[in-house]
This record gives sequence, structure tokens and C-alpha cells, in this order.
Amino acid sequence: MKLILLGPPGAGKGTQATRLVEKFGIPQLSTGDMLRAAVKAGTPVGLRAKAVMDAGGLVSDEIVVGIIADRVLEPDARNGFILDGFPRTVAQARALDELLARTGMKLDAIIELKVDEKALLARIENRARETIAAGGTVRADDNPEAFKVRLEQYRAQTAPVSAYYASRGSLKTVDGMASIEAVTRAIDSILAG
Repeated sequence: MKLILLGPPGAGKGTQATRLVEKFGIPQLSTGDMLRAAVKAGTPVGLRAKAVMDAGGLVSDEIVVGIIADRVLEPDARNGFILDGFPRTVAQARALDELLARTGMKLDAIIELKVDEKALLARIENRARETIAAGGTVRADDNPEAFKVRLEQYRAQTAPVSAYYASRGSLKTVDGMASIEAVTRAIDSILAG
């Protein structure tokens, strides 16, 4: 099962990805985690990424795609994977298409969690309150101002990825404002179909 989960920050992608990992026994591949692991392992692509990051630059699409290419060929991803945080741009989506074509892989589903942005802000504020009440530490990006910046970045860079996949007829959407269980059932239905 090879999947992409799309949706703005706070849409519930992480919650659903965790459930899919448990159900299918496939890894959730986070570009940030993969970048850090490649740098730590000293892979050729990781060394290129480290040089860019050490210079204070943003890691190029070419480097990110190289890290994805290495990671999806690892044994634990043989039966599938969930891409988390990738592709972030249409250029990355096109590069992923090329990578999949080269490796003979095919995505089983591209699922977008559709949500109401105002309700998302309330969801983030509530998550922060619950974390504090439980004695936890709130993520730095779980405050309303940081969230608004993340949402603007999503709209500018990542939302066009949904349109790209929709134009190709491969995007499926789920109501991300439904309960966690209802979203899980809707995703299961897409994957079974």
C-alpha cells in the first residue's frame, strides 16, 4: 500500500497515518525525519543535504527526491509506505511521478483531508489547551500565530499539489472535519475500492 496523505496542518494526517501504519504494517515516511537520518548516516544524498543545511539554505527538491528515492527502496518500505510532508510542491509531485516510473512503483491512493480553516484554528487552540492541561509541552507551531503562517505556506505551496493530482484524476477527498473514526472509515473505503 503506497499512499500520499494531503491536507493542511492540523487536518489529522498524523492521526490517520498512525492508524494506517498499524493496519498495514508500512512505514510513515516524513521528509524531515528522512533528511535527518540521511545526514546522520552520511549517505551521499545526506552529505549534500548537510552541506546545504549547514550553509543555512533550504534543501532543494533534487536532494529531497534523492532521499525519498533511497528510502522507498529500503526493506521496511517494500510492502508500501505513507508519504508525510511530501510532495510539498507541484515540482516535487512531478519528480515523485518520475521516481515512481523509474522504479516501477505505483501509488495506490492520494487522499486529501478537506477541512474548514476556521475550524482548524479552533482545533489547534484546543489541542494546545489539552496538552497544557495534561501537563505536556505545546509544540512551538501549535500557537495561533505560528499556525496562521503554516496555513499560509500550505495555501501558497502545497494546496496546488491537490489540484495537480485532481487534474490527473487521482485525488480522492475525505471530510477531515468528521470524527476521527468516520475519517478512518472513509479512508478504508477508498483503499478497499
